[in-house]
Amino acid sequence: MQRKTSKLFLGWISLGIVIACKGVQDVHLPTSCVRAETGDPEAQLRCGFSYLEGNGVPKDEKKAVAWFRKAAEQGDAFAQGALGSMYAEGQGVPKDEKEAVAWFRKSAEQGNALAQLSLGISYDQGQGVVKDEKEAVAWYRKAAEQGNANAQLKLGLMYDLGRGVPKDEKEAVGWFRKAAEQEHADSQFHLGISYDRGQGVPKDEKEAVAWFRKAAEQGNAAAQGLLGESYALGTGIAKDDVMAYMWFNLAAAQGLELAKSDRTQLEKTMSRSEIEKAQALSREWTSSHGK
Repeated sequence: MQRKTSKLFLGWISLGIVIACKGVQDVHLPTSCVRAETGDPEAQLRCGFSYLEGNGVPKDEKKAVAWFRKAAEQGDAFAQGALGSMYAEGQGVPKDEKEAVAWFRKSAEQGNALAQLSLGISYDQGQGVVKDEKEAVAWYRKAAEQGNANAQLKLGLMYDLGRGVPKDEKEAVGWFRKAAEQEHADSQFHLGISYDRGQGVPKDEKEAVAWFRKAAEQGNAAAQGLLGESYALGTGIAKDDVMAYMWFNLAAAQGLELAKSDRTQLEKTMSRSEIEKAQALSREWTSSHGK
């Protein structure tokens, strides 16, 4: 059975690829592993990500952990965060949420935004620490103020729900917008919801549709479903059953049950040619978006 990997862990992986390649032109990644033997923490970090991804060396999570640890123990913030993520996911080491938090904290206290987000999630979910929503907000804020879009969304949701802070829909919208403007699909979806419901901003169905579309075009299933609903009802955009069906179909393909139900209901009012056109549009979208 394949182990499920969290989005946050994938975030550390993405960061690792950047770090592994940063400033490297003629130097191959295995060379970093040679340099790592000299005690260079940056090389140790790169070497760790090389083993984690199998770039230039055989993939080996245990060796990745070993190199992350060497760099982390020298105070490298990125390595500390990466090591924390390995413990959080049980990659190359037995899963240990308390140990993960300890390394996230070391990294976060050095200002690493991804570690601050990770620590915020730990407090938010009570993983490795006692659940503390106020502390979660504090760490989300630190990362959000550095421009981390995931943290901006998290902070926005805390304000939206009144968790760890007094409920403040305008403040929530402000953070959703910051992340949405970075093309963060989930935040674009939530900003669309805010406009659709008039929460924190004046109700504006056209603006809601615009943000749903941005998120839907990135593959956000919930946004695809709501964009389909907007077309079906003619809210914020001209009513168009073919386009509604197309977006319901795309959302349903991702397993969104409500979209499946909405598509079935819509089919009853459509001609066979309209359905075929909508299905063709769905296939074209999927092909053009590499899905």
